Amino acid sequence: MQSSSVTSTSSRLFVPLRLTERGAGMASPVSLSDRAYGAIREEILRGQLRPGTPLSRRRLAQELGMSVLPVTDALRRLEVDGLVESRARAGTRVRVPSDADIHALYELREALETQSARLFARKATPAERLELKVLAGQVDTLFNRLPTSDGPDFRFKVHNQHVRLHMFIAQHARSRLLGEMIERNHVLILNWLFDVGARRTPLPRDFHTRLVDAIVSGDPDLADAAMRAHVQYGLSEIAGNFDALTASEWRERKRSVAKDSHERTKARKRKS
Repeated sequence: MQSSSVTSTSSRLFVPLRLTERGAGMASPVSLSDRAYGAIREEILRGQLRPGTPLSRRRLAQELGMSVLPVTDALRRLEVDGLVESRARAGTRVRVPSDADIHALYELREALETQSARLFARKATPAERLELKVLAGQVDTLFNRLPTSDGPDFRFKVHNQHVRLHMFIAQHARSRLLGEMIERNHVLILNWLFDVGARRTPLPRDFHTRLVDAIVSGDPDLADAAMRAHVQYGLSEIAGNFDALTASEWRERKRSVAKDSHERTKARKRKS
């Protein structure tokens, strides 16, 4: 039976990070740079630091109780991940994707996930098809609650479950390389950030259930077409709404810094 390493690795991408340990049996503490990276990354993924939000190294260091050096290192790593961007003599902010960025990501995701859907349609067992249908129903239920429960924690929960659904398809397509490519290129994480930053129209009811009905049908062509339409849905809306953010400010407004910092500190205490 094929290893489930794709699912377990993927799950870590959206599970809240535990900043006091690196793994079972590892005695050494997490470095300050790791702690800063995990904390800032989680706030971005939860939507508490939204695309275009300026990031002050000094303010982040103060909030996290450390010097500026590990925060600077963490921001460099997040820039490599594609989550933040820097500009000389301007500053650093949560990344605002360009129109080209968005279309390139969607094209890559479409190519990878349509193949994943085709392989699942051919190779999945009856039990795996049933489990996928259950997952789709759970995801649709959560998405249906978003208009009335749109807090950062709930939205994070919704998209965590959404990633699990898509990675379940990838795992049971039984192509380890395909699953690794979906992860390595951050196609689900970046798609989620685009969704948080720019989607305004709710998804249709049973959006994921209809997708899964096609995938579990056993017809690779039907699964391919359904996944292609699924990935492309709402692309023009998301690309258009990001246009307004591309020229947003790179430095924090002093009047809002104290308020925002206080709110994020309270949120961290609630999670700890």
